[in-house]
Amino acid sequence: MTQVTNTVRFVLDGQIVEAQGKRRTTTVLDYLREELHRTGTKEGCAEGDCGACVVLVGELNAAGDGVDYLPVNACLQLLPSLDGKSVKTIESLKKPDGMLHPVQDAMVKCHGSQCGFCTPGIVMSLAHVVQVVPGRGQALSRGEINDALSGNLCRCTGYKPIVEATQQACSTALATDPASLKIDSSADVPLLKEIKRATHPTYSLDGDIVVQPVVRTKKGSEFVSPATLAEVADYLVKNPGTTLLAGSSEIGLQVNKQFARPGHICYLGNVAELKAVAESPKAWRIGAMVSLERVLELVKSSLPDFAEVLRRFGSPPIRATATLAGNIANGSPIGDSMPCLLALGAMLVLRRGDKQRTVALDKFYTGQKQNVLQPSEFIEAIELPKPAVGQTFRAHKVSKRFEQDISATCCAMSFSLVGGKLKNVKLAYNGLAPSPCRAPKLEAVLEGKSPADVTAEALDAAVAASFIARDGLRATWAYRSLVARNLVLEFVEDAAEAQSAHTLATA
Repeated sequence: MTQVTNTVRFVLDGQIVEAQGKRRTTTVLDYLREELHRTGTKEGCAEGDCGACVVLVGELNAAGDGVDYLPVNACLQLLPSLDGKSVKTIESLKKPDGMLHPVQDAMVKCHGSQCGFCTPGIVMSLAHVVQVVPGRGQALSRGEINDALSGNLCRCTGYKPIVEATQQACSTALATDPASLKIDSSADVPLLKEIKRATHPTYSLDGDIVVQPVVRTKKGSEFVSPATLAEVADYLVKNPGTTLLAGSSEIGLQVNKQFARPGHICYLGNVAELKAVAESPKAWRIGAMVSLERVLELVKSSLPDFAEVLRRFGSPPIRATATLAGNIANGSPIGDSMPCLLALGAMLVLRRGDKQRTVALDKFYTGQKQNVLQPSEFIEAIELPKPAVGQTFRAHKVSKRFEQDISATCCAMSFSLVGGKLKNVKLAYNGLAPSPCRAPKLEAVLEGKSPADVTAEALDAAVAASFIARDGLRATWAYRSLVARNLVLEFVEDAAEAQSAHTLATA
């Protein structure tokens, strides 16, 4: 491994690119277009919403013989986060002999493009999702294709020819050359090994940890990319005002829209401990760098409502990069993951230096965008209990647009029916208060009651007593409070019906 100071190094189509002297908040999109002239990648919104900028970013797989790629919104990702990684753009898909990728070829034949502005991002999203096809030996379903395209906006064609092009590409490739769907990274693997970042910390002669910056300016601003948890903790103690960077869905937005230029940025994407998931019979321990997509996969069988909230949270490029810990730390009043976590009794493992403490999520927030984190303290992991035998978990998000939209409110509830009575009720919302929160007065209305005894009037009174009436951009208070009550009624009634059906079936 070699080391180049103040240089971001990544692999692009079998070559090492060295980006020297670039601003720490330069976006991947800007660098690709302005420096490398990869102008197929477009800027549509600079917010991660339209998908015109989607590229693939990869790292060496666990075996070290291939590259695992993720779709990302290049407009949100910061250039120094590419250090040690591989990038594929729309220009990467064409073979040296001029042959197009099967998805590109089918898009032409099925007339899937008109103005063409959004097409490169669409093709990159599809090129990523079809990677699974050769291994499973069957084409993607319409639902799978629709989900892959949920973060790509097209105003010209509608999506019918695009979906048909994907299905045709899969079918044709399976019948002729399945390997043609796979992205060839054979030339990139040895280069990724050459530029691989160190996995052990550097120490000074005095035995102190020295975190080597990827980028540093003459004024002392820097972007660091530590490889260990100890390095992160040490760096934050020495630089308490540091901005932590994980999926960049929030920081990238601040850079693009507010022109934020944090002095110290610590990227967590190379810390193995923070990317780990530990599972026990009763809980998952989810590291702070675990993506929403991976959390979705963890919970989809036992907590399908939580998985659906995460699926609607954002597009595949957002879910592939955004993290559960980042959503929690951001503390948005309409954060979608938090009601589910609150209703499930999630705990946060916090760290400062070499000290740890555990805080219940329902004790974490102290106000709007405010929490109990001390200077230099950060979220190390989330401890998420698994549902117990007999426990019911329900959640639903209400928004103006069903997919990829900000919540009017999201309600989550866990409970058990014991002897026909509601027990161990935990109920949580977003959008009703300055931060996501439990609703103890509504829980008290429900606890110990039979579903038939729960009334809309009692819930309405509890909602009014629990929250300050506020109209917002996404919904009026009258609408939000009505939805808050009706979702609880729906969850309770559904559980009662399910129990009745089970009783009849076993009688």
